[in-house]
Amino acid sequence: MALRALISEIRGMKVREVPGYLKPRLSWENVKKSSDQAVDRYIDKYIETSSPEPLFHVIYGLMAFSYLINLPKERRHLAHLEELERQGAAAAAHH
Repeated sequence: MALRALISEIRGMKVREVPGYLKPRLSWENVKKSSDQAVDRYIDKYIETSSPEPLFHVIYGLMAFSYLINLPKERRHLAHLEELERQGAAAAAHH
């Protein structure tokens, strides 16, 4: 929702005004303050209420992380299979 508000604010600006608008919002202090507030809200919403949701968040995060880690290996494997198919088709065409 914050991103939607940011986009709606930027939409009415001229292009040369955008860097001046974004620079103070992307300062280290502002980013740190926003992340601290987000962590506090998360703790209030899930941890303090003894909700099982954080466990699910960890599981889903680990699943996404393992998928991203294995993605290059899978892509290499699929490319190798495609190359073998091309070579097999080329060899079959020569016979």
